[in-house]
Amino acid sequence: MTAAAEQGTGSSGTIGGSGAGGFGRGSAEIVREGLPDWLLPVRDAAERLEPRQLSRFLPPAEGGRRSAVLVLFGESPAAKGGDPVPDLLLIERARSLRSHAGQPSFPGGALDEEDGDPAGPGPVNAALREAWEETGLDPTGVQVFGVLPDLYIPVSNFVVTPVLGWWRDQTPVAPVDPAEVAAVFRVPIDELAAPERRARLKHPSGFRGPAFLVEGRLVWGFTAGVIDRILHHAGLEQPWDTSREIELSEDAVVVATAERDRARERNGTAAGAAGEPSGPART
Repeated sequence: MTAAAEQGTGSSGTIGGSGAGGFGRGSAEIVREGLPDWLLPVRDAAERLEPRQLSRFLPPAEGGRRSAVLVLFGESPAAKGGDPVPDLLLIERARSLRSHAGQPSFPGGALDEEDGDPAGPGPVNAALREAWEETGLDPTGVQVFGVLPDLYIPVSNFVVTPVLGWWRDQTPVAPVDPAEVAAVFRVPIDELAAPERRARLKHPSGFRGPAFLVEGRLVWGFTAGVIDRILHHAGLEQPWDTSREIELSEDAVVVATAERDRARERNGTAAGAAGEPSGPART
């Protein structure tokens, strides 16, 4: 049974608790109705997913550092009067951080005591609070429509709850603290699903996992794994060359830098613009 099902959410379900103090929320509510049509397959997939369908790394029976991330779906304004473009909000971690430095990721972080019970409202409140702290978004404009099963990151001992949100009322976003977040950016869903944007990444440790070359950045690790599974189980995945492999090395830097330069040309952005990365994180 999925996390959402275990918490007894229906058309509109409440995960009890006092909520995060910074937002004045009395409860963490999951509302599954009122989503755009293109997002319904994601909601439906989330409600039926089992933990092992998402990752082979499952949380230990006890222990682990509880955390949550906000997987926030929105719509960017269309160019020249076209339809809005479905997208996903990501951040790039500052390179000065000790953990996951320079990596693109979902907004998120560790649960605080004020977030509430980790088995109740804590993950939802933490995901919204962390997104607010990192990007400045107004959490009251986010409709939480699902919670994925807890996942585990062995290297950092984090037990992570992915919280799914629809950015119903969008507000401007940008890095709040450059010491923590280098950039905030949005990636069209179609780009994430495009076969030419996809590869498998080989880490120096021997780990292999999905990767995305989008917006001049290399998305890999936990974030790429969650995106990959959502695309697959929601039926949004396109056939792609799974034998295409890149290493987290100079090759990855070259590929990501070339992709970044092409993105700058498309967007008319000058080289060296503020917040643009110089390449993927090295380990």
